[in-house]
Amino acid sequence: MTTQDYAYYRLRNAVMVGALKPGTALTFRGLAEQFQLSPTPIREAVRRLSTENAIEVLGNRRLRVPEMTLGRFEELVQLRIALEIHAAERAMPYISDIVIENLRELDDQMDSAIAQRDLDALTRMNQDFHKRLYCLNPDQAVMPLIESIWLQLGPFQRQVIENIDSINVVDRHKEMLAAMRARDVIALCAAIESDIRDGSIRSGRQMLRNLQTDIVS
Repeated sequence: MTTQDYAYYRLRNAVMVGALKPGTALTFRGLAEQFQLSPTPIREAVRRLSTENAIEVLGNRRLRVPEMTLGRFEELVQLRIALEIHAAERAMPYISDIVIENLRELDDQMDSAIAQRDLDALTRMNQDFHKRLYCLNPDQAVMPLIESIWLQLGPFQRQVIENIDSINVVDRHKEMLAAMRARDVIALCAAIESDIRDGSIRSGRQMLRNLQTDIVS
């Protein structure tokens, strides 16, 4: 891996798991010091991430993690549903009992992360659960698109799940696993859509609506 790629993936991961909150101000110098790299690979990483709408490049060499708006949030959620349902449908023929058992073990680890409030681990494992399923399709071409959506949602979604105790979370992964065991693609897609719409997404939508109301008033 080149230094430029290393800088890109480090910064991309920080955004995707929500280590950087929406509206966070960044500088090239600060990022270079944080990652112990020279400014050149940082500039290239920021350039790539700005094309993915993950970092905003402002005037006077200022950088910022984009703020979330209600309209953008709704657009990203709908895109995520469409792309992930497509990916699940295409992956279904390649699901095996071994795959299901591996995903069950990962879901158990997620339960432990929730109990320990390890939000970094929870976010990474949630994305890994979905990615393992969708990448079963050997011809898949959709993961870069899905990861682009995760990247844009990451900072705001992390902000929401920091209040995870107040979110009424139904473990849709267990519904997904049951659908996989039954080889029921309709039930699998329904569980994925519910997984995306429920919990932190619903809470995030309400948070943005409240913010919008406060601004208007």
